[in-house]
Amino acid sequence: MSRVGKKPVPVPTGVTAKVDGQVVSVKGAKGELAFSVPEDVSVAFEGGQIKVDPRGESKRARAMWGMSRAMINNIVVGVSKGYERKLEITGVGYKAAIAGKNLQLSLGFSHDVNYPVPTGVTITTPKPTEILVVGADKRQVGQVAAEIRAYRGPEPYKGKGVKYEGEYIFRKEGKKK
Repeated sequence: MSRVGKKPVPVPTGVTAKVDGQVVSVKGAKGELAFSVPEDVSVAFEGGQIKVDPRGESKRARAMWGMSRAMINNIVVGVSKGYERKLEITGVGYKAAIAGKNLQLSLGFSHDVNYPVPTGVTITTPKPTEILVVGADKRQVGQVAAEIRAYRGPEPYKGKGVKYEGEYIFRKEGKKK
């Protein structure tokens, strides 16, 4: 049995939720998001909470039960509080800046990397060595942060590159002469 799925998702004040068949729509201060629940799961909005239940006892129904509840919780938290990922840039001459609707990254290549900022996400650079990705959709915020990190991931010898805040980089010793 899913322990995550048993717990109903509370809808905070200032957030409106609507269940229309298998589609859960949530609207709040940070935007509007929707999630289409799989057919193995039933969903109902009652008493200021969204309740998710499996439609059968199959393994897939139980798996979709917990996943659906977690996804609905993510969109409720996203439209009320939002999500953010912070990236740190390490390396001599490595920096980031916002240029119009693009994130301009200097990462030691012969050219600057221009990353177009997708809609629904806000990217800021509080310092030239920090990137802050903010948005309502947890999946999209994580995906954008992963794409930026993928341009120059942290390397184990000098620790140069783009890494998540708090990420531990396992350092290696160089070859001895």
